[in-house]
Amino acid sequence: MNCPKCNTTMEEIRLSTLSGDVVVDRCTGCAGIWFDIGEAETLKDKWMSDYIDSGDPKVGRQQNRVRDINCPRCGRKMEQLADPVQIHLQYEACHDHGMYFDAGEFTDYKYETLMDYFRDFIMLIRKK
Repeated sequence: MNCPKCNTTMEEIRLSTLSGDVVVDRCTGCAGIWFDIGEAETLKDKWMSDYIDSGDPKVGRQQNRVRDINCPRCGRKMEQLADPVQIHLQYEACHDHGMYFDAGEFTDYKYETLMDYFRDFIMLIRKK
């Protein structure tokens, strides 16, 4: 499978959890991560699962500007979504196959901090 953002080959990363193995795909170029349906939610609460998000968040922010991408599984245009809890966190998703996080976004998704709530509050004020 190739990365939907930079078209570089993606490598499979296997994580063992108490409920079984989870295999995600990480880009060898930009370090973005593809999660099949349910994988990101499964790994969110798992201890040390953020080690798979080894990419540079600065590169992830640059890649986040690339918004019109196609699903690496079916080729259809992916939807741009904001996390309902952390509205500053935006990612792409295919309703049928999964979601794509740029480098650094899974770590942000995993850890909800006071700064995240403050950042989201500021975003809401700016929209008004």
